[in-house]
Amino acid sequence: MAADGLAAPGQRGRGKPIRRAAPPAGQWDKLTRGTFVDDAFVLLEGTRPDYGAAKQLVVAAAGGTAAAAASGGAATGSLKWSALVSADTLADEVKEMKDVLAAACAKLSDFKGGGFEEARCGYSSLAMLFGVIAAYDQSDVRWRKDAATARDLFARVGFNCKVGTDQSYAEAKARLDDLTGMLDGNSPEPNPNIEPAELWSQMTGRPPLMTRLEMAQDAMRPAIASKADFDKLADELLHAAEIVAVIGEVIQQPDFEFHDDDTYKGYAAAMRDAALQVREACLKGDYEAARAAAGKLEQSCDACHGDYRS
Repeated sequence: MAADGLAAPGQRGRGKPIRRAAPPAGQWDKLTRGTFVDDAFVLLEGTRPDYGAAKQLVVAAAGGTAAAAASGGAATGSLKWSALVSADTLADEVKEMKDVLAAACAKLSDFKGGGFEEARCGYSSLAMLFGVIAAYDQSDVRWRKDAATARDLFARVGFNCKVGTDQSYAEAKARLDDLTGMLDGNSPEPNPNIEPAELWSQMTGRPPLMTRLEMAQDAMRPAIASKADFDKLADELLHAAEIVAVIGEVIQQPDFEFHDDDTYKGYAAAMRDAALQVREACLKGDYEAARAAAGKLEQSCDACHGDYRS
């Protein structure tokens, strides 16, 4: 395994220490010793396969032009979030998460029975959304002045909802009240005891974002089943594609899990770029382009799951 913890060629995901069996005791006779060689590579012919290059075929399939358009060809620091997601989609997503959280937090027994996992996904997604809103490059985005406060509050409850307890339920209910108040035009009360979630890894985690990603993919599939479905569900497809694009960008940020793994970042970039191609096709009303781009998106996700999902 490489020193940085990445997988060796041919391994899946992050490498693990290889436990080898101890050699057999005793001495080999001369006939047996002659069967083996000290270095097997001296008997091999041809060039060794480049596993890293093979994995990049999936990345290349999605294309890289969309990412350059989103960032203006510059580094992530100059990213224009409006090139990935509209202000309307951000507002609609916040409203949809409110419905998810209301169901997850309806009763303590349901919360402890699994609702806490839905709450974790919802609050972690909200923390990401308000992180984007706080950095959004257009002035028409809703909740900008309260975005940092909401980001910090939802980030903390998202991490605390890893378990279903009386305490996490009480906090989830309190944050649901904050969210409901924000939708009604009120501002959430800052908590001085909460450290600002200024890094993306402090706002959210990879598992809840993967859950939200799967929800988005489930929403996309019916919309590309046929031209008639596309015409009917184009708005839902556009919304889902923009959320996927945001997730694909966030999980590449410098402090996020696997941020130093070039293969993982390649998959994330391919997914983001394919989502942006779906977005462009929706805006143009081009069903065939949307279907093709959605196929690339699925391919990038499947390839990544093959390497990184345990």
